Amino acid sequence: MHYGASNLIFQKAEELRKFPTHEEEILWGYLSESQLGVKFRRQHPIFNYIADFYCHSIKLVIEIDGSIHDKEDVKINDERRQKEIESFGITVIRFTNNEVKNTPESVLQSINEEIKKIIESNTPSSPLGAGGHGGRRAMLLCAGYGTRLKPWTDKHPKALAIVNNKPLLQRNVEYLASFGITDIIINLHHFADQIRDAVKEANGWGTKISFSDETDAILETGGGLKRAASFFDTEESLVLMNVDILTDLDLHKMIDQHNKMKPLATLATTNRGTSRYFLFDEDDTLCGWRNTKTGEEKISRETKGLIQKAFSGIHIISPDIFSLMKQEGKFSMVDVYLDLAQTHTIKSFDHSDSKFIDVGKPESILKAEALFS
Repeated sequence: MHYGASNLIFQKAEELRKFPTHEEEILWGYLSESQLGVKFRRQHPIFNYIADFYCHSIKLVIEIDGSIHDKEDVKINDERRQKEIESFGITVIRFTNNEVKNTPESVLQSINEEIKKIIESNTPSSPLGAGGHGGRRAMLLCAGYGTRLKPWTDKHPKALAIVNNKPLLQRNVEYLASFGITDIIINLHHFADQIRDAVKEANGWGTKISFSDETDAILETGGGLKRAASFFDTEESLVLMNVDILTDLDLHKMIDQHNKMKPLATLATTNRGTSRYFLFDEDDTLCGWRNTKTGEEKISRETKGLIQKAFSGIHIISPDIFSLMKQEGKFSMVDVYLDLAQTHTIKSFDHSDSKFIDVGKPESILKAEALFS
């Protein structure tokens, strides 16, 4: 959705939203709240630029040009900028300040015609039919060293650990595909070439698999997701999942809850015993985190009667999170959630009635084989 826009671009966009031009306010009065049948965003970061208005579902940018755009050097810069934006498959249409101010009906007619043309030229289809979850993208976290799974990980990545003749990676790719999610990105570091070769040999197990290269340095869950941000150029919520867990959790139900409640993120949890817990209130809203071994506790929202739940390593996340992640480099999604939980809603999806196992240790392989054929 943001095509790799930097934090600086996001900051500039935020400032521009505070001080719109008169013409931008006029047009936003017609575009806001999906009045034209599609959702537009104003001052939207795209790569190195900020679009005046952008609709991601049909990839349409609307620009309003003041008199400064009549200057030759600015025209040249506009042409270069437009070509770069169009390289992402985005349509750009432009209007002058005078057109917006003096003939807004004509401008709206042109926008409506462009929207209709784009929609008619696209023929999207969902493998799950109307109301399904097709088109959603996912990321499988595969970069880690898997130190708990030694000696296997001395010579192999944890993603290729075998459970009943199938590697964990294959099992989780097939798990996602069973819910219609076939566009997947994998982050790579430890024995990256082995994973690439396995995916190539298996032809992605019937899915489209991309790679996010972290061979320079492991970025952890948060840094890894942020590096892969350009892959999630969609308004659909995304699925983030650890490769070293196995479950029969009903992902449709989890996504449906997320769509209904519209939190920033939904985290799969159970009531199993562990040493580290997320803390939720009685409405299943994230309030903090606790390590029962060390006694460390981090509270984002003060409330009584906190309920501790074990995280299962599956997230449903709104793409809005990318503009809110202030951390850089190597960082954990736990830190992101605890930071954002102060001002945004993050929910739990309890699946304690599902089969689940963290395949992080050699002895877990035997348990996993008993659970998953």
